[in-house]
Amino acid sequence: MQGKLTALGVARLKTPGMYGDGHGLWLQVAGKGGKSWIFRFKIAGRAREMGLGSAHTFSLAEARERARECRKLTADGIDPVEVRKEKRQEAAIAAAKSVTFRTCAEKYVAAHKAGWRNAIHAAQWPSSLENHAYPVLGDLPVQAIDTVLIMKVLEPIWTTKAETATRVRGRIESVLDWATTNSYRRGENPARWKGHLANLLPKRSKVKRVVHHAAVPFKQMPDFMADLRKRHSIPASALEFTILTAARSGEVLGARWSEIDMESGIWTVPAERMKAGIEHRVPLSAAALAVLDRMQGVDDTFVFSGARSRRPLTDKALRNALADIRDTGVTVHGFRSSFRDWAGECTSYQRELAEMALAHMVGDATERAYRRGDLFEKRRELMDAWASWCDQNGVAL
Repeated sequence: MQGKLTALGVARLKTPGMYGDGHGLWLQVAGKGGKSWIFRFKIAGRAREMGLGSAHTFSLAEARERARECRKLTADGIDPVEVRKEKRQEAAIAAAKSVTFRTCAEKYVAAHKAGWRNAIHAAQWPSSLENHAYPVLGDLPVQAIDTVLIMKVLEPIWTTKAETATRVRGRIESVLDWATTNSYRRGENPARWKGHLANLLPKRSKVKRVVHHAAVPFKQMPDFMADLRKRHSIPASALEFTILTAARSGEVLGARWSEIDMESGIWTVPAERMKAGIEHRVPLSAAALAVLDRMQGVDDTFVFSGARSRRPLTDKALRNALADIRDTGVTVHGFRSSFRDWAGECTSYQRELAEMALAHMVGDATERAYRRGDLFEKRRELMDAWASWCDQNGVAL
């Protein structure tokens, strides 16, 4: 049936307003000559409307045909707005079929690495996916990844590399969640643990007992330090500084000269590089300052530079320096345990002082809220005593 509007009339209309053609089709004339088609309808007693496109793109005849298709849907109780929304989602998924898991992972890392506390963590993310996930998932469309493929990644390492496997699973889950949020895939996340992979894989605690970082016994530290000081290299100096400050390796490797106050003997590690996300002041003993003296002039940015200027030393270099002296499975992180055991067994300093020296959270939230200071001067005494112990066969303090 012919409507109220004509093609010539549509072309001539200039006054803003709504002009009905009948059967739910309207022409909307906006300011500055903009014109668009609107379909008004009721579904389940609710009045709705949807745009049918620009009048400059679709003719009156085409708009009437579009409105007719919408009326056919409403006659069957179907909302044409929802139908169009579903079609757009399906089109987006179809376009996303060319988006691979590797592409999504790379975009995820790029979007989040600024919020990661240290360079080591930022490097571990892509390297773990490169080694374990990409061989199976890398070149596949992210929409195609299912539980079978996830299991193909995890099963070979779940019982032999429990820690790595757990991290890889979590990273895959994060990438797939990111892909879903960005409309690159639909459906449940096949890498989720609770209620899904937990039914297929044994708990990590059942696979392997927690093994603490192997440490050099504190009574052997004087001999160890004597051997270490025979090595005149940047990695050996970084390892010595790590031991003397009882810091985490990531904090030491990322240390910048701008954080060091040589005159006051203070190293201030910014919050973004601390595990707890809180700025940490480290008192520097005379021995630690001597290490820094040796490093001055090597690089103007990082205290312990790598092979390339303005790049920090790598964690691998630190491990290799340790292996040159003690190739017995001890770890760099284990020296924190050496320090803690020494403080507990050979000194009368309070337990919380040693924990604060290790940058551990001490007490509950209320207790921390009422503690105003960081016991810095007492910690300085403790770190001086630790340096003395490492320098010679010390006596109980």
